[in-house]
Amino acid sequence: MMTDISAKCNPTKRTKNMIGRKTTLKTMLFVAASTIPFAAQAQQAAPADEAAEAKDENIIIVTATRREGTVQDVPINISAVGGAELEARGLDNIREVAATVPGVYILDQGTRSGTPIVFRGLNATGLGSFDGNNNGGGAVATYVGDIPLYVDLRLNDMERVEFLLGPQGTLYGAGTLGGAIRYIPTKPKFDAIGGEVRADLYTYSSGSGISTDTGITLNVPLSDSLAFRGSIDYANDRGFIDYPYIVTGIGTVNPDDIANAGNFKPSKDLNTDDTVSARAALRFSPSSAFDATLTYYFQNAETEGRQFSQSRLSNFPVEIGKYENALRVKEPNRRKTQLVSLEAELDLGFASLVSATGYSRHDELGNRDQTDLLISLEYSYEQFPNFTAITEERDKTEIFTQEARLVSNIDGPFSFIVGGFYNNAKVRALSTEFTPGYDQFAVDEFGGVQLRPDSIEYIAPFNSDLTEYAGFGELSYQLSYAWQVTVGGRYYNYDLKTESAVDLPLFNTVFLGDPQDQLILNFTPANQKDDGFLFKFNTSYEFTSDVLMYATVSQGFRIGNSNGLDPCDPNSGQVQNICGLPNELEYTADKTTNYELGFKTQWLDRKLTLNGAFYYIDWKGPQVASATINGSSPITINGAGAESKGFEVFGSWQVTDALNLRGTYSYTDAQLTDLSPSLLNLLTPPGFGTTPVDGQAGDRLPGSPKHQGSFFADYELPVSDNWDLTFSYGMTIHSNVLTRTGNRAGALVLPGFDTHNFQVNLSDGDWSVTAYVNNAFNTFGETGVRGTPLFDQSVSDINGDPVFARTFGTFVSPPRQMGVRVSRKF
Repeated sequence: MMTDISAKCNPTKRTKNMIGRKTTLKTMLFVAASTIPFAAQAQQAAPADEAAEAKDENIIIVTATRREGTVQDVPINISAVGGAELEARGLDNIREVAATVPGVYILDQGTRSGTPIVFRGLNATGLGSFDGNNNGGGAVATYVGDIPLYVDLRLNDMERVEFLLGPQGTLYGAGTLGGAIRYIPTKPKFDAIGGEVRADLYTYSSGSGISTDTGITLNVPLSDSLAFRGSIDYANDRGFIDYPYIVTGIGTVNPDDIANAGNFKPSKDLNTDDTVSARAALRFSPSSAFDATLTYYFQNAETEGRQFSQSRLSNFPVEIGKYENALRVKEPNRRKTQLVSLEAELDLGFASLVSATGYSRHDELGNRDQTDLLISLEYSYEQFPNFTAITEERDKTEIFTQEARLVSNIDGPFSFIVGGFYNNAKVRALSTEFTPGYDQFAVDEFGGVQLRPDSIEYIAPFNSDLTEYAGFGELSYQLSYAWQVTVGGRYYNYDLKTESAVDLPLFNTVFLGDPQDQLILNFTPANQKDDGFLFKFNTSYEFTSDVLMYATVSQGFRIGNSNGLDPCDPNSGQVQNICGLPNELEYTADKTTNYELGFKTQWLDRKLTLNGAFYYIDWKGPQVASATINGSSPITINGAGAESKGFEVFGSWQVTDALNLRGTYSYTDAQLTDLSPSLLNLLTPPGFGTTPVDGQAGDRLPGSPKHQGSFFADYELPVSDNWDLTFSYGMTIHSNVLTRTGNRAGALVLPGFDTHNFQVNLSDGDWSVTAYVNNAFNTFGETGVRGTPLFDQSVSDINGDPVFARTFGTFVSPPRQMGVRVSRKF
C-alpha cells in the first residue's frame, strides 16, 4: 500500500522533534508528499538513524535542502518517489517516474535519442535538435547522491528519487535553470545479510520478442562498522520499431529503388535496449560521528536504432506503418558511464562536515544515417543514384567534482550552511561522415581527379576543458515557532577553453587533388570566462500543524560554450563551406529568476492532502538550438528573453484503509517576452533552401504541454494472514506540444494523448508477483520530431529518378506492454 508521512520542517533541530511527533500509524497511511504521494525511505547514514528507520520505515525523509526533513514539511516544491514505490510499479527509468510529477515533462524518445527533461516549460529548443543528445536538455541538473552527473540511470536498488522544481542555483549550481533531480541509492546496512532477486518478462503489442529485466541485490555486513552492498541488473528490451529499407550495401545499391526488394534487408524491432547496470558500495561508520561510503557505478546501454516513426511521410512511394521508419542503415549506439564517488560526513558537534568527491567517465560510440542532411545541402550528392551516407560519433567525457559543506547543528533560532564546490570537465568528441561510392561517381560524372579510399566526407573534432569554482551558503532564522526566513547565495566562476576543427577530405581529395589520406585539422581555440552571483530567499509560515505556506525567490544558471566552428572566411572561395558567422561562434550563459508561492495542507484528520504552488519565472538570454547559414551545422544561440508562469496542484485521499485515490494537475504558460531575430530557419521548397524567421514576443515555447495531469487508485484486499492482493490503476494525460517556438517555420504540433495502466499485485512482504498492462488501450503517442513536414519532398538523381528525403518523422511512446514481475527478498 502507498504510504507517506510528513512533518512541518524548518532548518533547526525542531525538525527532528516534529518527525517524532507525527509518526503514528494513521499518519503513515494518510499523509502525501508535496507533489507526488510515493513512499520513501530514510537516507541518513549513521547507524543510529537506521534504528529509527527500523522503528518506522515508511517515514519520508529527504535531504534536498542539505538537511533532513520530511517531504510534506520542507518549505520548497519537492517531490520524492520512494524505493518501495519504484519497485511496486516497475518504474525502471526517470521517464516513467516523472510522468506523475506536476510541472515535469520528460520526452520519451527512446534510448538512442536521449531524454530531454523539461521543468515548468523551461525549454526553448526545437524538439528536432534533441536527437542523439545525452545531456537531458541542459536546463535540469541530475545528481547521483551528491555528485552532479547526467545519466539516464536505471532505478535499481534505489532508496528514492527527488525532484526539486524551480531554479536551484544557490545549493546546486550550474544547469539548474528549471530544477534538479537526485538519485539516492540505498546505502549498505549493518544489521543483517539480505538482498533481493527480481525478474520482469514482458512483450509489446507491436514487437515480436519477449523482453526481460533481471537483477540481484546483496547486502553483507562485514563487521559492526563495515558493510558492503552490491547490485547488478540486465535489461534486454527487444523493441518494436522496424527498419524495412536498410540497404544491402552502402553506396552499392539504390536506396530509392523501393520496388527492387533485392536492394534491402529489412530488420525488425531495432530500437532495442540492452543495458547492464551495476553498483558496488562499501560503507564505513566506526562511530555515530563519522560515516563514509565509497561507491562504484557502472552502466552500459546499447541499442540498434531509434524509437522513430515515419508514418507521417506522404511523398514516400509506399505507406509507412506507425512503428516503422524508412531510414537506410542501422543506427547502433553505445553509452557507457562509470562513476566513483566518496561521500563522507563527520559530526563536529556544532555542525556536520560533509564531503562529496566524484570522478566519472562517459564513453559513447554511435552511427547515424546522414543521407538526408547531405541531400538537403544541395551539393549534388543526390545526383549519385546509390547515395547513402553514414556517420561515426565518438565522445569521451571525464569529470572530477569536489564539494565540501558545513551544516550547523546548533540549538537556537539561527542555522547555516556554507560550502565550496570545484568542477573540472574534459570533453573529447569526434564526428566523422562517410559517403562510400560517391568518390567514384564524382570521378566518372563531375570531373573528379582521383578517389578517396576511406570515403571520409567530413570530419570535426571538438575538445573542451571546463574549470569551475563556487562558494555558497544559506542562513536561516526562526522568527517564531511558526515563521522562518532563509537567505542564500552562490558565487560562481568558470573558465572554459575549447578548440575545434573542420575538414572536408573527400572534396579536397577528389576535386582539388590533395593526398588520398590527408586530413587537415587546424584547430581554432575559443575561450570563455564568466562569473556571477545567484541569490535565494525563502520564508514559510505554519498556520497550524497541517497548514504550511511558503514563498521563494530563487535563481538558476547554466554556462555558455563554443559552437565548435571555424570562423567563415569570405575569401575562401570554397563551394562546400561549413563555418560560423561572428554571431554563430559561441553562446553565453543564461539565467532564470523564480518567484513562487506554495502551500502544503492536510485535512480530514490527515486523510486528505492538498498541495499546490503558483510561480513566475523570468528567463534571460535563453539558449536555443539553431543552425549555421553556411552548411546548416547545428549550433546554439541566445534568444532575447522568455518567461514561464503557471501553477501545480496535488491531491490525495485515503478513502478507506484499503482505498487510496490521488491526482495531479499542472498548467504551464511558457513564452518569449522579446523579439528574437533569426531564431528559426524556414525551409522553402522546392529544394532545401532556408530563410530566417524571427521569434516574436508571446510565442509559446516548445517541448512541453500547457496542461498535464494524472490519476491513480490503489485498492488493497487481504487474502490471508500474510498475503495481500492490490489492484492498481494509473492514468496520465497531457495536451498538445509544440515542436518549434510559436509553431513557426513549418513546425508540427504533436497532439496530446493519454495512457492507462493496470496491475494486480500479490505479496506477503518477501514474495511479490505482479501482472500488469501498460498503455492498455494501445495509444499511439508522438513525443518528438525530426525535421518538419516541409522536408517531406523528393529531388532527382542524375538519371531523373526520384530521391526521397526521409528527414521528417516523429519519436513515439511504447505501444501496449503486457508482462509479469516477480521478486523475492531475503
